[in-house]
Amino acid sequence: MTVKLFFQAIIKFALGVILVGLLIFLPAGSFEYINGWIFMGILFIPMFCAGIVMMFKNPMLLKSRLDAKEKQTEQSTVVKLSGLMFIAGFVLAGLNYRFDWYMLPETVSIIASVVFLISYVLYAEVLRENTYLSRTIEVREGQKVIDTGLYGIVRHPMYSVTLLLFLSMPLVLGSIFSFIVFLAYPFIIATRLINEEKFLEKELNGYTEYKQKVKYRLIPFIW
Repeated sequence: MTVKLFFQAIIKFALGVILVGLLIFLPAGSFEYINGWIFMGILFIPMFCAGIVMMFKNPMLLKSRLDAKEKQTEQSTVVKLSGLMFIAGFVLAGLNYRFDWYMLPETVSIIASVVFLISYVLYAEVLRENTYLSRTIEVREGQKVIDTGLYGIVRHPMYSVTLLLFLSMPLVLGSIFSFIVFLAYPFIIATRLINEEKFLEKELNGYTEYKQKVKYRLIPFIW
């Protein structure tokens, strides 16, 4: 761990908390939006704990997770579309609360919160299994194909987990309208992983053989 990495992680975390808070509570027009606070809690508390663990156990993994500068044009477009989806979804959830359009039943939010937290645990497991993971598409020196654990079930378990994470977010916030916006995510991530697989076939030794071994990209027995 370095002082520079520590401050980089803390600053990025704080900016994330502020940005998401503004996107949710400003449109809501109130800090009494309970679903918003629940979402902030289950999103950022585990994130903070995971960051602390990575900082001491695997600072290189933390550094790669903080690097979000995508070099490929196609992937840069995907990242931008994802950003627009998050902004629209969070703002819409806040407006849904302010104007009382239709709030989902509390039971739905509770179940979605449980799904979100379970997904976070799976996310941590993927990071444990594959320390080469970064937020950008790249192949690092010495990188090997991981084909055990969750990688023995689907080729992109990180994306599978984010499907659960992101689709549960608007439900935690209690907004069906926000959920409709987040339904764009499966199509966005499908575009990203198809492009990623073409890159890995060229750059990562053994990936073509891995594709033959593990048939499903994202969802077991479906795709």
